[in-house]
Amino acid sequence: MKDNHRSGPLDTSALHLLHRAGQCAEVLFTNETSKSDLTPRQYAVLVCVGQNPDVSQTGLVEQTGVDRSTLADVVRRLVKKGLLQRKRTKLDARMYAVRLTAKGQNILNGVKPQATKVDQRILSVLRSDQRGTFIDALGDIVRAMTRAATPAGRSAVG
Repeated sequence: MKDNHRSGPLDTSALHLLHRAGQCAEVLFTNETSKSDLTPRQYAVLVCVGQNPDVSQTGLVEQTGVDRSTLADVVRRLVKKGLLQRKRTKLDARMYAVRLTAKGQNILNGVKPQATKVDQRILSVLRSDQRGTFIDALGDIVRAMTRAATPAGRSAVG
């Protein structure tokens, strides 16, 4: 049964509800993966690097939606933890190619089932026939907002 009580305009604000849902998801992720000491952003970077060895940091920005300066900090922290290694590319000495270390692959392999469990827990609040539509709608929002780039070439999301 749905609670029809509305406490105000925030209850119908997509911006606010997405933010709150993100906060809840982050808490679930942190609780489930506390032993790994990874944030959801760090996990996303590890997943992308695992799928794309020697990806550039620019490529990671495009794939994760994390802004450049934050991504550089995330990569720096993951390198310091020994989970990633980066080296200058042969084609452009200004760019870094990033790849998982053996330790990074092990951590990623250990956290993936926990991250899947978090996804399942989040989706479990919806009826099974709503889950695919929900994921599709979130993907539509992300793709549309990503295309809505600012004139400076920076993504509208980050």
